[in-house]
Amino acid sequence: MSHTSKYENIVTENRDGIYVITINRESKLNALTLGTLSEIRAAVEHAHNMQGLKGIVITGSGQKAFAAGADISEFAHFSVDHATRMSADGHEVMNTIENGALPVIAAVNGFALGGGCELAMACHIRVASDNAKFGQPEVNLGVPPGYGGTQRLVQLVGKGVALEMLLTGDAIDAQRALQLGLVNHVVPQEELWNKCKELIEKIATKSPVAVSKVINCVNDFYRPNVNGMQREIYEFGDAFGTPDFKEGTDAFLNKRKPDFKRP
Repeated sequence: MSHTSKYENIVTENRDGIYVITINRESKLNALTLGTLSEIRAAVEHAHNMQGLKGIVITGSGQKAFAAGADISEFAHFSVDHATRMSADGHEVMNTIENGALPVIAAVNGFALGGGCELAMACHIRVASDNAKFGQPEVNLGVPPGYGGTQRLVQLVGKGVALEMLLTGDAIDAQRALQLGLVNHVVPQEELWNKCKELIEKIATKSPVAVSKVINCVNDFYRPNVNGMQREIYEFGDAFGTPDFKEGTDAFLNKRKPDFKRP
């Protein structure tokens, strides 16, 4: 178990092969400053360069908030150009999480509003504590969401519900989020880590090659001007040239459990 303290706004820890990124601004409800977002991106990129990792968990410190939106005081005075850059940078952070080869789980331990909801949606799987709340209240500030919220919310809950949430700015609780498919699981706060660990440990028994290819194919479903079916054909064929395929098929044919090696 190793901690690193090279960051100002987050804490990172390797817990038995699971890289945990914790937003460490509890007194500010883990609001996402530009510096915090850039550190999250750096930590995710660092995790993808580490050996033997099974996956990544992103969470917030304390028991009240995962991340309660962006830090409004930071950008209230921004010009059009500055705000456009800020949104583009935010999209880069979310895309880095979404498009990596490792599974990323959001452990949503409280409020996930605005940028916090967008951060959770960029992760591949969301596990929420029973006190979690989700919302995109940006319309109250005179702007639409800027970190992918209008796109990923539609992908996860459908157009009708997404528009209602986006237009009213109303938040929903964890159980409603579960019904809508916005989160995968709801557990008591004290069981949040164990549920995330259980999911990553299960995924870790599968082929890392196949896991990364699944992430690529699913993401292509939502990419404009990209043919996800063609991507699947390519990734399926490409997998046949890997040690993972040889191990997986040999294990199946010989009625044993596969032993996939982590990169």
